[in-house]
Amino acid sequence: MSKYLAQTIPLAPRTLSQLVSSPLLLRSRPGPIAAAATAAGYLQRGVIAGGAVAAVAAGAARRQSWSSTKLAPPTSFPPSSSSSSSSSSSSSSSSSAPSSSLILPRHHQFSPLRPSASSKRVALLSRHFSSSSTIAEMSYSKAPSEYSVRKVGQPNTLDFRAYIERDGQPISPFHDIPLYANEQQTILNMVVEIPRWTNAKLEISKEEFLNPIKQDVKKGKLRYVRNCFPHKGYLWNYGAFPRTWEDPNVVHPETKAKGDNDPLDVCEIGELVGYCGQVKQVKVLGVMALLDEEETDWKVIVIDVNDPLAPKLNDIEDVERHLPGLLRATNEWFRIYKIPDGKPENQFAFSGECKNKKYAMEVVHECADAWDKLMTGKSSRGDISLANVTKEQSPDRVDGNQLSAIPAHQELAPAPIDGSVDKWFFISGAAV
Repeated sequence: MSKYLAQTIPLAPRTLSQLVSSPLLLRSRPGPIAAAATAAGYLQRGVIAGGAVAAVAAGAARRQSWSSTKLAPPTSFPPSSSSSSSSSSSSSSSSSAPSSSLILPRHHQFSPLRPSASSKRVALLSRHFSSSSTIAEMSYSKAPSEYSVRKVGQPNTLDFRAYIERDGQPISPFHDIPLYANEQQTILNMVVEIPRWTNAKLEISKEEFLNPIKQDVKKGKLRYVRNCFPHKGYLWNYGAFPRTWEDPNVVHPETKAKGDNDPLDVCEIGELVGYCGQVKQVKVLGVMALLDEEETDWKVIVIDVNDPLAPKLNDIEDVERHLPGLLRATNEWFRIYKIPDGKPENQFAFSGECKNKKYAMEVVHECADAWDKLMTGKSSRGDISLANVTKEQSPDRVDGNQLSAIPAHQELAPAPIDGSVDKWFFISGAAV
């Protein structure tokens, strides 16, 4: 690996808008891989934040001690019904990213960063774009999962579906996977819908038979989340808790808004990138209350129990201690991610505060109770499919004949996506 001379460059404190308008940033608007390398290059040269920033050569052992962990690429591929060692194909763009980047205006000014905030941001960016970890560093042992993924259709198309299987039998990720993974109810199961750093808006289909994961569609087109600088896709492994439901008929007493009619959303902050349909065992750390189009949309913060950092993360204050800047970036991401599509900022209940583990578990219990009422007919199902294979007294329980109608597993390469999906959007005044 080639080495670069580390430099220390004294810089005056700058706002994000000043940084993104500087010649260093404006002269290069790369695609996703080059963008990550460019951002890493800015870190090495110290071109982020105020004060003197010591950059570290790529691959060198010397590092700043801002955090005790770093993000890393995946080390394993999803088990499928066709093979226990099937490989995962990554999405590829049919063209390079556009040469221009949109700068969106905002109606308020952003004050200069304090050095402490800037240092945290550098640390977050460093982890965000880090690719220097070795397989040995980012591997951890765990028992083989009882769950696998049956993929039908080509990813990045309207026909793609990811069915969850248990011991080779299709099940519903909404209704058949237990919420709790242990008797003490301290470890929970989550279903990964969207792996970290990806853009396709994948979600459990509430309306379809056995609720497969599919890509969301708006006006006949597949949905992709925009890249709001300095982020690429989703910041975490994003998914949902099974057997939970945010009741749209109930107004929460503190948020003053109804539920969003979906399973409870989860942001898993561990170091490994997951895969669509993965069932992770996690522990709850906290929760944010996003107010999305006048609906309460809870975002539960969790950590994979097998993550090396999991023993140190037991409540929300531990996240800020060991992963400084992540909660702030999470708040920012949810606040601004719809702006490139012409929508206003999202708002938060509790002034954006991330509530602690105790409060988060209360939210989980409320949503689990709401799901139980849904399954027993005490709440209106609307268009939701309640088809399941585990609830013996349920009139919606399905048999083997119905399951046989689901197509066999197909290992197809993802369809090409438009290069514009990789474009970076610079949001003027975004809090960094």
